[in-house]
Amino acid sequence: MKYLVITVRFLSDRYHGRTENGREPEWPPSPLRLYQAVVAGVAPRWHDSSLRDEELPALEWFQSLAPPQIIAPESCRGRPVLKYVRENLSDVDPEKRDAKISRPTLFCAEPKVKYCWSIDPEQEQRANRIAACARHCCALGWGIDMAIADGVVIDSEPESDGGEKWLPMPDGGEGVALRVPRQQARSAEGGTMSELMNRFSASLSRISRSGRNPIPPLTRSAFRTFSYRRATDAPQRTVAAFSLLDLNASRFVAFDTARWALTVAGMVRHAAHAASLTSGWPGEAFVLGHADSAQSAEHHAVGPRRFAYLPLPSIESRGEDRNRTVGSVRRVMVSTFAGGCDDEIAWARRTLSGEELINRDKQRVAILSLIPANEKVVRCYTQAAAEWATVTPVVLPGYDDPRHYRRRLNSQIGAAEQKELLGRLDARIDGLLRKAIMQAGFSEVLAENALVEWRKGGFWPGAELADRYGVPDHLKRFPLLHVRIRWRNAEGNPVPVPGPICLGGGRFYGVGLFAAV
Repeated sequence: MKYLVITVRFLSDRYHGRTENGREPEWPPSPLRLYQAVVAGVAPRWHDSSLRDEELPALEWFQSLAPPQIIAPESCRGRPVLKYVRENLSDVDPEKRDAKISRPTLFCAEPKVKYCWSIDPEQEQRANRIAACARHCCALGWGIDMAIADGVVIDSEPESDGGEKWLPMPDGGEGVALRVPRQQARSAEGGTMSELMNRFSASLSRISRSGRNPIPPLTRSAFRTFSYRRATDAPQRTVAAFSLLDLNASRFVAFDTARWALTVAGMVRHAAHAASLTSGWPGEAFVLGHADSAQSAEHHAVGPRRFAYLPLPSIESRGEDRNRTVGSVRRVMVSTFAGGCDDEIAWARRTLSGEELINRDKQRVAILSLIPANEKVVRCYTQAAAEWATVTPVVLPGYDDPRHYRRRLNSQIGAAEQKELLGRLDARIDGLLRKAIMQAGFSEVLAENALVEWRKGGFWPGAELADRYGVPDHLKRFPLLHVRIRWRNAEGNPVPVPGPICLGGGRFYGVGLFAAV
């Protein structure tokens, strides 16, 4: 694997680019802006047809690449500045006033931005051509955002150099919407390069005997829009929270966390399925987490786009010292571990309130009652915090001792070998927990830099031994551990991460649920 890296260094401490609607500051500078800057830098040399014939195919390939990673310095928004300038009829409505307000983005560190694409080795020649084209850039953003650029093809991902890494979200999750170049369609319509050529042709005739002809802006067919998020930004999850009330809706119904939390999750799942059959939405796959049973007798997982049913143990202040303690389950939360599911959560919030929970004996045991997401106990599971600990243990996503190190530890071995085997066991568990973090939708940066502790006993007062908690039958063969996570970035600084956080194989049923410490 090779990497094409283009580094843009600004000659001032500010950037004036705006989003597609022209109203909000754009940060980081979008890949589309970089593409336009590269084309604008090399196009004046195309009076030499040999240069055009070499660079144009490379630029057409460049627009087909997947969205890049972006490494940008920390920034802040500057003060709005009112300016009176002559209208540029090529870009805006001529009826608009000449007064313009600009609000630049200020760099809080070295003013440089890196763009990184992963490429196949056979694409290296074209990538080197793009790297050479990038050296002709003279601005990125507005015309006053003067910059120089350089490109290189390397064998490994570039260092962040203290900057913030921005990643495109493949699942359409929440983030900053940035424009990205797109390849020309087979119908020869659209595509970034095609539209830029059309705009250039229009600029040659913008002044005529009949007056000034505005240059048309880029159309939607000229680019794609991707959500970008910092590597240290956790996904924002929408939730629907409910209290568990008795059949008269007069008081809480409490369920023991270790023995009954999994049963509560199952009852809520059953209630959601019944409600979905009545309404016909959002579908069996989203509610139950597997493909339609009417289509196939086999179980087919549907990925993260499904409901997660999370029983919430109360976090209570007990004793003379008023220590926060894990209590019984009196509330439940419905969420997802995928982006773009706001409509489904809104359906759950709207539909499930008032639904009855029915146990295996067909007895009605509780009623769901909608509560706000900022309710004090719910907030223990949704607020942003740098330290979290489990209220229900994590099911490891794999065996912690596949090579039977513990069997060798029980034999008579030397201290040095014993220490080595214990180190290997710890490394295995540590790797499985970081794997579980990434499986739950968190970035590789958060997974790699988090400080992770584990043990059988709980980190919260009131939490029982990990092995006493109920888990789904298909997960009983895997180890259970209580876990504490301190989130850190690549520099080792604390990173507040919002909830809900639920890790491991049973995360869709509330096994492996964390509360903010």
